[in-house]
Amino acid sequence: MTRYSLQRLAGIAGVAPGENERARRWAARLELPMMFVVLWIPIQWYLEVRGLMTQTASRGGDWAIWLMFVLETSVLSALVDDKRTYLLHNWMNLLIIFAGLPLIWNITPLAGLLRSLRLLLLISLLLRFSSTLRGILAHNSLGTTLGISLAVIILAGLLMSAIEPTVATPWDGIWWAWVTVTTVGYGDIVPTTPAGKLFGALLILLGVGLFSLMTASFSSFFIGRDVSKVEQEIEKDVGRVEQEEMDIRATIDRVGKSLSQIEARMDKLERKEQKMGKVERRIERDFDRVQQKDTDLRTTMELIGTSLSRIESRLESVERKLREISHKG
Repeated sequence: MTRYSLQRLAGIAGVAPGENERARRWAARLELPMMFVVLWIPIQWYLEVRGLMTQTASRGGDWAIWLMFVLETSVLSALVDDKRTYLLHNWMNLLIIFAGLPLIWNITPLAGLLRSLRLLLLISLLLRFSSTLRGILAHNSLGTTLGISLAVIILAGLLMSAIEPTVATPWDGIWWAWVTVTTVGYGDIVPTTPAGKLFGALLILLGVGLFSLMTASFSSFFIGRDVSKVEQEIEKDVGRVEQEEMDIRATIDRVGKSLSQIEARMDKLERKEQKMGKVERRIERDFDRVQQKDTDLRTTMELIGTSLSRIESRLESVERKLREISHKG
């Protein structure tokens, strides 16, 4: 069973990896404020147990913790796509919100039990954010390095309690080995024999090496996270550029198709224009023929008019002769 499945059954799954980017981004933003809540819960518990916090301040802290949890659940519920699944996989949130309402703590005999929900909240948040710690420990075998360091401290403490008279018990030897490996050196336990001093010098040298390795691992982890973020951003930019390139190519294809259609229409227009030119030339030839016929007709009419004039002149001369003959008779 995967880690996310276990967190889902425990009701502390958070935002699913397949959710939208905005919901996952806000879930990451709310991790830091909720970590402050995690740190404040044991601090407030200690202050209340020691009587160093007034009841008013304690109630204010209760309300602040409860409201932060309500804020996180409300914001992420509004941003996720599958709200029902998110609430089902984070049922612990709803339990803490409804059963942990500070307003009902003063009117129920189970106030102590309800206030213990804050510790439940602490455990759930630590489990949810433990992935970051596991990532740090897994990076460059840091968890193995810490385990080896712990074993070295225990063995060195046991050996020191055996070879050094000033170390009374194995617990004192482990304490001395701890402060020596960390190069703190409180000075409450100091080796006095040559064997103890030599062993202490070797342990100091080993401690410097171990802490150098751990410091390098921590630095490498955080630098690697930054590099991963940069690579993810570069991948997103490359994805956007590829998408824009695909859009540009699709646009070019559409423009090419439009140009092909325009060229086809232009060809049709040119063919129509050629046909219109032929028709115009035919009309011009017909018009020329009509004009020629009109000219010929006019010429014919003029000839007919001239002939009629001659005929009229002859008729007039004939009429004059007939009148002259009639007068003589």
